[in-house]
Amino acid sequence: MPDQPSSARGVATYRRIIDFATREFAQYGIAGARIDRIVAAARTNKAQLYSYFGNKEQLFDAIFFASLERITNVVPIDAEDLADWAVRLYDEYLHRPDLIRLATWARLERRPAGHLVTDHDRYDDHKLRAIAGAQAAGRVRQGDPFDVLAMVIAMSMAWSPVSNVYAATAQEPATVHDQRRALLRDCVRRAVAPE
Repeated sequence: MPDQPSSARGVATYRRIIDFATREFAQYGIAGARIDRIVAAARTNKAQLYSYFGNKEQLFDAIFFASLERITNVVPIDAEDLADWAVRLYDEYLHRPDLIRLATWARLERRPAGHLVTDHDRYDDHKLRAIAGAQAAGRVRQGDPFDVLAMVIAMSMAWSPVSNVYAATAQEPATVHDQRRALLRDCVRRAVAPE
């Protein structure tokens, strides 16, 4: 994230820009997002936005990388219980669907192949080490730790806002979410169980 302004008024404007730009990018992607809509909703102007973020691409980057940090910090991996981690990711997607949509736009508009971000080690290294440690201890099936990570994340996204089958919402009955959590937990547990 760029440096935040020091005055209370500047911080409030900065926060509004981040909030409205997050919604704008999540809904329309990088190409479809409009700076005019962001500054109007944030009650500021283009000059102020550009002074904080540089340009539209840099604004997206600030928001996107903050969303990756949020997922890492709010839903830290537990390689000893990857099934529970998948369920916690499912819950995060319900409460913050914009985060998964931002990642999807980055995939569609920036990096259609390979790792989602160029500095993926920054976000994946500790996860891969945790999975490798669980594999060495015989608690997780053998195989490339990255492939195990990718599979568990993909399973957690089965009902996410970018699902090709069904996008769940937080407004659905709790019993429905409980059934999905139980199925997800069981499927991940079986998928990663040592052979």
